Amino acid sequence: VSIGNICRSPIAEAVFRKLVTDEKVENKWMTDSAAVSDWNVGRSPDTRALSCLRNHGIETAHKARQVTKDDFQTFDYILCMDESNLRDLKRKSNQVKDCKAKIELLGTYDPQKQLIIEDPYYGSEKDFETVYEQCVRCCKAFLEKSH
Repeated sequence: VSIGNICRSPIAEAVFRKLVTDEKVENKWMTDSAAVSDWNVGRSPDTRALSCLRNHGIETAHKARQVTKDDFQTFDYILCMDESNLRDLKRKSNQVKDCKAKIELLGTYDPQKQLIIEDPYYGSEKDFETVYEQCVRCCKAFLEKSH
């Protein structure tokens, strides 16, 4: 989960989906991404996010959506990108009874200990590449841990 669901979280979602598909465990996972805000609802990911994924042979048809109460009751994990997402999600989860999702930073799984995945929106192609690499490392580690 990220602020607007057009840069970081769709990259993480697409990366994770490819990982579970490659590992032949995609039937065990329901993968999605969402936004804390409602700014970009219905929009495709940022073109730089799409081209970064495409460079790595990954396609996504994701459309931005906002996180819902159901998400907290349906998903086992809600992984987010930075401290402000974490705060917002924890606040939202407090309003949901029987929240079953474990809310944490995706970066807690990074073997290289980069806790925060910075928003590349105002950055360069290179920043999108950094996000991609962080997502790959974190998603792999997360998948190994939760197998």
